[in-house]
Amino acid sequence: MLNKEDLFKNIIAHAKEYGFVFQSSEIYDGLSAAYDYGPNGIELKNNIKNYWWTSMVKMHENIVGLDSAIFMHPKTWKASGHIDAFNDPLIDNKDSKKRYRADVLIEDHISKVELKIEKEILKASKRFGADFNKKEFISTNVRVLERQKKISYINNKMSASFSSGNLEEIRNLIIELDIKCPISGTNNWTDVRQFNLMFKTQMGATADGASDLFLRPETAQGIFVNFLNIQKTSRMKIPFGIAQIGKAFRNEIVARQFIFRMREFEQMEMQFFVQPGEEIKWYEYWKKTRMRWHHSLGIDSRNYRFHNHENLAHYANAASDIEFKFPFGFKELEGIHSRTDFDLAAHQEYSGKKIQYFDPELGKSYIPYVVETSIGLDRMFLSVLSHAFCQEKLENGESRSVLKIPAFLAPIKAAILPLTKKDGMPEKARAIMKSLRINFNCQYEEKDSIGKRYRRQDAIGTPFCITIDHQTLEDDTITIRDRDTMQQKRISIPKIHSIISEKTDIANFLN
Repeated sequence: MLNKEDLFKNIIAHAKEYGFVFQSSEIYDGLSAAYDYGPNGIELKNNIKNYWWTSMVKMHENIVGLDSAIFMHPKTWKASGHIDAFNDPLIDNKDSKKRYRADVLIEDHISKVELKIEKEILKASKRFGADFNKKEFISTNVRVLERQKKISYINNKMSASFSSGNLEEIRNLIIELDIKCPISGTNNWTDVRQFNLMFKTQMGATADGASDLFLRPETAQGIFVNFLNIQKTSRMKIPFGIAQIGKAFRNEIVARQFIFRMREFEQMEMQFFVQPGEEIKWYEYWKKTRMRWHHSLGIDSRNYRFHNHENLAHYANAASDIEFKFPFGFKELEGIHSRTDFDLAAHQEYSGKKIQYFDPELGKSYIPYVVETSIGLDRMFLSVLSHAFCQEKLENGESRSVLKIPAFLAPIKAAILPLTKKDGMPEKARAIMKSLRINFNCQYEEKDSIGKRYRRQDAIGTPFCITIDHQTLEDDTITIRDRDTMQQKRISIPKIHSIISEKTDIANFLN
């Protein structure tokens, strides 16, 4: 079995070889932390977008959509706190000359301690078998309790240091934990410094007349400044939400792990506006709702967990991440935050415009509180891709690489494969393709042996392969092959549509 590092390298190589993700500007040796989505990648990405949008907007009467501009008035970012507080704590290793995020170094150290706990639990479960009581073991085992105590100590110290802005204490914690640079193997660290993550640009015809602007570091502010426009034109009553999918930009110094952390990325988020005092109720509601959405993909629920924030952002009174088990460990996939009234109140103050909601039931106006759900589309893409990637040994001694992507998200739903390029088979295959492509994204392929074509379609995650052969010309039947089981069966052409639809219709997964 491959170790996690080799597995991740194989996933990245597979993503390139089969047209999912390419390094940006590769012919010029690439641009760090920037990637392009290829033909299969953009189809998967769009299918994820559609699934999220359908579940979030179409399935909720009180949630509407928005597509706001990337450029916004500079005061937006002063009001939101990004100009003053949107920083990463960075630390350099003097020997390797490499730069790291101080909080990530500490979080990675915590992950290693958590891994030791998991190994203790696994070892005990094997030893005791069916009699193993996991809950009792965790609460009584001395080594597990010591490590849990250590994790709690680290989290509390890190939280207190960040809350007080004491960067020296952060460095001291890194030294105390004997965290070493992965490159040099030493703990010869510089002081911790704050670095603002926003990209600055200019708008104007000439340098003298240009004004400074920022590329938006998040999409949420476009929702907040449009709160009244949307509430009035959509005739929305609180509670209601505004959803948006869009690009954001952060000048990440330590961008890494393929498309997990990029400088240009896409967010899918929804801001839900509620009465003050009801925000925690809705915060808990959206935590459960969003986790249920992730589970609907059919991925093992053990790959997800909640991580409640110890160190809250300046705008939040409660925050939690849904973490996913990537090949490199559990990392943030989606954030659920109770943002209070910070954003709307700040924009009201800085703009001088009244941003309030008149509640007819209470007979008064107030600034709504906000509960946010924000998911990284690129991270969601990576979670689907990495979980779907399998390398299987077959009974005949051969092997295959297959992407077991949930069928409704698969880039290609069906491959149309004439057995040969003659005897009228291509014409019959084209006719079948024409009948299906209005409803399903299909691919026609006639090059190479049928076995090689099956392997190619497995590698891009195509749920069905439809083979047209001599018998098709005689009785209008085809062979349909299932990606996951590799089983083949003979069916009549009119049944193809219903079989594909049954497995790929998102309506079967939404609730």
